[in-house]
Amino acid sequence: MQKLTIRQIEEKIKTIKSEDDPFLYSIKHDERKGVQQLLERWHSRNLQQKKIYEKYKEMSQYEVRYRSQGFQFIAGIDEVGRGPLAGPVVAAAVILPEDFFLPGLDDSKKVPESKREEFSEIIRAKAASFSVGIIDPEEIDRINIFEATKKAMLSAIEGLSPKPDFLLADAVKLLTPYPMEAIIKGDGKSISIAAASIIAKVTRDRMMAEIGKEFPQYGFEKNMGYGTKEHLEAITLHGISPYHRKSFAPIKNLISEIE
Repeated sequence: MQKLTIRQIEEKIKTIKSEDDPFLYSIKHDERKGVQQLLERWHSRNLQQKKIYEKYKEMSQYEVRYRSQGFQFIAGIDEVGRGPLAGPVVAAAVILPEDFFLPGLDDSKKVPESKREEFSEIIRAKAASFSVGIIDPEEIDRINIFEATKKAMLSAIEGLSPKPDFLLADAVKLLTPYPMEAIIKGDGKSISIAAASIIAKVTRDRMMAEIGKEFPQYGFEKNMGYGTKEHLEAITLHGISPYHRKSFAPIKNLISEIE
């Protein structure tokens, strides 16, 4: 029987999913270096996929637990934008279907920007429901950032349809009609909260990019309103914009000095 070329083996190995596939065994003792490299890469990819699957399974534990208790519409809630000096705080609430599977879904801070954009579109398309709550800088200054965060989360929950019957929130306990669990660092422990963190992060980043076009001197499209060195220098040079949070230091201190 004629040996397959390395190119033919490369094409065939792409379709193999199981370690027990007879073809993998058949090329195990092929002495060609190119074949052994293909085999090594396949095993490496397979191991990585297993880790991703196990991580996803681990992050589904809360959803599995509460579905087993009879809850059907479990909403994950998360927010972004507590710490920046400018821009809104944005929260998202997401209800995922039971059969939802998105390998690599994680806390938005651990997902590269290009992947976040891709994941956001997938979540929006496949979620049973999702909603976003946005609180602007003026209201943040009026009621404080913690209250604004809770208000954004409650607004996102209110926008869900169908309505949730259980809530999983990232750390923050909320007063709602629904039973809930607040999970410390929940965006890395629950797929529903992770999905909400992706939606919230992408939504806010897009908003900051638009604000950056209006006020290019602050570099909002890069710093997302956080107090980077360049951003602080721009505030010193140009003063503040309508999107800056006047109750946040050092902006609050700057305003006091001017007054």
